[in-house]
Formats: sequence, C-alpha cells, structure tokens
Amino acid sequence: MSEPMKIRATLQVDTADVRILMLHPMETGQRKDAKGAIVPMHFIQNVAVAHNGKSVLDAQWSQAISRNPFLGLRVKGAKVGDKISVTWTDNKGDQRTDEVAVAAGQ
Repeated sequence: MSEPMKIRATLQVDTADVRILMLHPMETGQRKDAKGAIVPMHFIQNVAVAHNGKSVLDAQWSQAISRNPFLGLRVKGAKVGDKISVTWTDNKGDQRTDEVAVAAGQ
C-alpha cells in the first residue's frame, strides 16, 4: 500500500483552499535503472476529489506528471468540518483514498 496523501483544507470565507501532496513514483517508462533496463511505467491515471460525498473534480492524468504530484483547488460553499476526500488510481490498479475535514482559516 502506498503512503498517505498530505491534504490540507482551510476555509477562506465560503471557499475551502485544498492542497494535496500525493506520494507516488510517477515513472514515465523512459528512464533506465543502474543496469540499463527500462523502468516500467507506473503513474496515477485518475484523481477524484469529493466534498461531502459530492464529486468536485475528476481528472485523467498521464505519465507526464512529475513524481509526488501536488494538486491545489478551491471548493466553493464549504464550511468548517465538511469532509474533503481524495482518491487516486494508478495504471497498475493500485488505489489510495484519504479524507480530511475543512479547518478554519486565519
């Protein structure tokens, strides 16, 4: 299983500022290892973000995204305590879901 995502969601008036750091190798399939063998592709294909169970983002990615990708977005109509869940699925079928509650901003 992969490592947990680092998710922060802070409320700014009525909009949640959501920041997500996904820990994933994101291999392109073009890099070679120390022995000269090609490292096989391994990348996140789908990212879904939900606010209280309602989908707010569904993205299709490719191997062109960098290692340990960062995603930032804003969710309108959020309140303190609302749940933001993030799910990714990679090309090998691995999947990870993490959830965070919206916190009060400064």
